[in-house]
Amino acid sequence: MSILVVGSVAFDSVQTPFGQVEDVLGGSATYFSTAASFFTGVDLVAVVGEDFPAEHVDFLQSRQINLAGLQRAPGSTFRWKGRYEYDLNEAHTLDTRLNVFESFKPELPSGFEDAEFVFLANIDPELQLQVLKQVKKPRLVASDTMNFWIEGKRDALVETLANVDLLVINDAETRQLAGEPNLVKAARIIRDMGPRTLVVKRGEYGVIMFRDETVFAAPAYPLESVFDPTGAGDTFAGGFMGYLAATGDLSEANLRQAIVFGSVMASFTVEKFSLDRLRTLEYEEIRSRFRLFKQLTHFEDLSEE
Repeated sequence: MSILVVGSVAFDSVQTPFGQVEDVLGGSATYFSTAASFFTGVDLVAVVGEDFPAEHVDFLQSRQINLAGLQRAPGSTFRWKGRYEYDLNEAHTLDTRLNVFESFKPELPSGFEDAEFVFLANIDPELQLQVLKQVKKPRLVASDTMNFWIEGKRDALVETLANVDLLVINDAETRQLAGEPNLVKAARIIRDMGPRTLVVKRGEYGVIMFRDETVFAAPAYPLESVFDPTGAGDTFAGGFMGYLAATGDLSEANLRQAIVFGSVMASFTVEKFSLDRLRTLEYEEIRSRFRLFKQLTHFEDLSEE
């Protein structure tokens, strides 16, 4: 079954110690949709400007991505410019131009409101709540957020989280949102706000999932070549949600498998700039790396004495 995602489609300009690119395809909804499309169909809701080229539209349509909700507004497409040093876990924002995204009002086309799986990418929590009011009976609502909204629109964010089943954020945002430095305690505080499940992204150190009284951790895949971490978190979310929607299984065991699939997708994304690695990626490569993840984390239990 398909996933509804609402977020940004953007142009990114990125500098890393390994090169730089200008005005390449980016945005939270773009990375999420592309990753999720390896597993299931995606209904995308976003806005672009008059300068958004047909080649990017063609790429998205070449995947299982329904662009009926992609608005084209007068003006320029959202742009982000950032730089990474050798610590690729931290992005230094050099310039942000919201452009048409500043006045974005997400409206769901006919049929999108029936979505069973919903992902609210990193946008204003007031807009996230507007989307939820348009969706009828979702089985799973997941969302993302960032420090900007935690600081500037906390009340709206807390209201939105009361209607969210699963939250995907990084470790710094987890501590900031909870007001608690201990990650385990912070996770409990956030889950008391509404989300039953909290997935904490930790960059090159992997992912931790807190759900009920259980904790599951997966490492990041060890890579020799990492060119650009932009969009890795959104790609993780896309792989994670894509697998859940494809299987329709929300059991604990399947959530753990979904975590690994998300980690697999993120590991491919960082191997090249923008979405270039995902453009050539084949599903069998995904399955192969999933198996390598299992080998990476497997160990035998102690023998009975």
